[in-house]
Amino acid sequence: MTPTLVRNLRNADPSAPVDTGTRARDWAEIQERMLAPLYEAVYDRLEVGAATRMLSLGCGSGLALLIAAARGAQVTGVDSDRERLALARARLLPDEGAEGAPAHRARLHESGLPPGAGADGAPYDLITVFEPIGCAAGDSEGLVPALEAALPLAARGATVVLTGWGPPERCATAPVLRVAARLTESARPPRPGGWRPTLRDDLEDVAARTGLRPDGSGRVSCPFGYADQESAVRGLLSTGLFDAAVRATDRSQVEKEVAEALHPYRRPDGTVWMPNVFRYLVCTT
Repeated sequence: MTPTLVRNLRNADPSAPVDTGTRARDWAEIQERMLAPLYEAVYDRLEVGAATRMLSLGCGSGLALLIAAARGAQVTGVDSDRERLALARARLLPDEGAEGAPAHRARLHESGLPPGAGADGAPYDLITVFEPIGCAAGDSEGLVPALEAALPLAARGATVVLTGWGPPERCATAPVLRVAARLTESARPPRPGGWRPTLRDDLEDVAARTGLRPDGSGRVSCPFGYADQESAVRGLLSTGLFDAAVRATDRSQVEKEVAEALHPYRRPDGTVWMPNVFRYLVCTT
């Protein structure tokens, strides 16, 4: 699966505040598929298939789960974002609760962790964290306790995959994300959570803090492609990386400055194309 140039067809007022449901849909319809090459590369490397029992932390609107389920894996997703999780449920469990609906191999949870994979409670042999870290200050702080809570549910020697942004010089989106840092730093006092450059050992640091053993890594090209500038702005803001900037200033200013930062990546036909590299770290429990 490769990224697609996606056009957002809704005629929204750009000055109006974005509700969480709208942002979740922007993520699902515009942005999430940009990471599909990362999901596919990890699944290919680990030979994810019918024998896989996967737990996805921060599963979002479920695209990674959907791809794994299509390979035959038994998947469980956990996410605290109700709107994104509702979209994941619509994708993975469209007939949930309907009379005569088939048994599904997918389970979704908003809070807490399920006791194990499937009705038999078998331990998970794969835990994934596909929400890339390394671009916002402190973005790994919530990940460490989440992993510590999930690891007791994994089989001995299970695989854990962590993902993060690649080096800034390999990510065309990095200069656009610097807008978030600049606007956040303009607040007095500075607000937490702003963009910062990816560090070389971000993933290894999380692995060390949770007692995981690194067992290989890889880099994957994940270009961000959008049908127009408006779609690019909405997609990027749906990541949450600009939330601190919005709190420090306002949404209209953030949208305006992100649009200006996108100018170098606009092509003559109006599309926006930004090559990026993401990194994954394979660990064992």
